[in-house]
Amino acid sequence: MNPELYLADLEAKPAALAGLASALEAGDPFDGIPAGIRRVVFLGMGSSRYAAGVAALRLRAAGVDAVAEYASASVSYPPGPDTLAVAVSATGGSRETLDAVARHRGRSYVLALTNRSGSAITEGADLVVPMAAGEERGGVSCRTFQHTLGLLLALQNRLTAPGRATSAGSGTALDVPGLLRRSAEATADLLERRGRWLDPAMTLLDGPAGVYTIAPAERLSSAEQSALMFREGPRRAADACETGDWSHVDVYLTKTLDYRAILFPGSRYDDQAMDWIRQRGSTVLTVGGEHPDARAAVRYLHDDDPDVALLTETLVAELVAAHWWLAQH
Repeated sequence: MNPELYLADLEAKPAALAGLASALEAGDPFDGIPAGIRRVVFLGMGSSRYAAGVAALRLRAAGVDAVAEYASASVSYPPGPDTLAVAVSATGGSRETLDAVARHRGRSYVLALTNRSGSAITEGADLVVPMAAGEERGGVSCRTFQHTLGLLLALQNRLTAPGRATSAGSGTALDVPGLLRRSAEATADLLERRGRWLDPAMTLLDGPAGVYTIAPAERLSSAEQSALMFREGPRRAADACETGDWSHVDVYLTKTLDYRAILFPGSRYDDQAMDWIRQRGSTVLTVGGEHPDARAAVRYLHDDDPDVALLTETLVAELVAAHWWLAQH
């Protein structure tokens, strides 16, 4: 792992997103999935599972029976011919995911989503979809996380298309290439203006008790991935929480800690959490929106679109983590 190369990986995000958009415009990578799928089981660990959790929630909202499992779980939905098992692994070699997908090979329809062609996860898969994120030379999953989200949105379009057995409750298909291009613009905007927001954000979040990240259930992956970036690069204590659940599980920390948090706005329960934060004098940075009880806000192009936010907002934590990590070397 290398902080300089990790930063370079982050700076390459806009071009990589534009490339993925072009690839999706050229053809549907999920075209081989058969009709008649009744259940979708996502299998992954770490960043892969974070992205899958959001995808499963969106599919359920569209009427599809979908779940994102810890690949390490010893029990799960049984395999079957009407089950789509989506194995997500950027490296293609996560041991837990390989073990989990082995239960489905030859019994379910297996889709492997990976950034490494010819990796172990592709062996015996019915369909292999490349993440097309390029090599992450810094050793940290950042572009692959973003590309996983984008591709799983394209998978949602495929599974909820009119005329498919899984299409109950489906609405207008999302223009995923267009979304990827807007997210590339938003990402470029954050990168270009970091000289104005990055140092203040680093100072605000630099406390003795770690960093806490808060996001609505529909974008919980943003909080989870952001906390992981603080742990994985600069090795700082960090944890993620869903906004509504925060008032039941993390509120207690504000009473005894120098509590520093990133809030990704958009939950109907933002005010409930921020009321406690105001009462206890805790420190919050909002990303992609503002709140009167926050100390500061980082805004960016198109941040009023929750789908752009889903694909973009983790960059703030990633850049803070990269610079904290660089300062240690």
